[in-house]
Amino acid sequence: MSPADLALATVPGSTHNFDPRRRRFSEEELKPQPMVKKSKKQFVPDDMKDEKYWARRRKNNLAAKRSRDARRVKENQIAIRASYLEKENAKLREQLDKLTRENMLLRDKLVTSVPKVDVTKS
Repeated sequence: MSPADLALATVPGSTHNFDPRRRRFSEEELKPQPMVKKSKKQFVPDDMKDEKYWARRRKNNLAAKRSRDARRVKENQIAIRASYLEKENAKLREQLDKLTRENMLLRDKLVTSVPKVDVTKS
């Protein structure tokens, strides 16, 4: 993983960097999120847009940005973890194939090197 990829999966301002080897996601975290139906926008006339309205708008915009950023970081973490696991899986499959071939070779050597004993001569 490149440092740039890991930076995309690390929460800004966090002292802990994302480690795809150690990070585990619970089943709950990996469940798809339900589609939430947006409520219809309500038009607010200009004469009702007082300071309280604009304060709420700013607060809501910041909350929406934090939510989008958190979702983006989590999606990046899951993608990087999946990539890491796919590479690890490929390595393990290769190792298993190698060991299976070695096992078969040793079995063949064992079968050919052991002298046949005639069990009928007893």
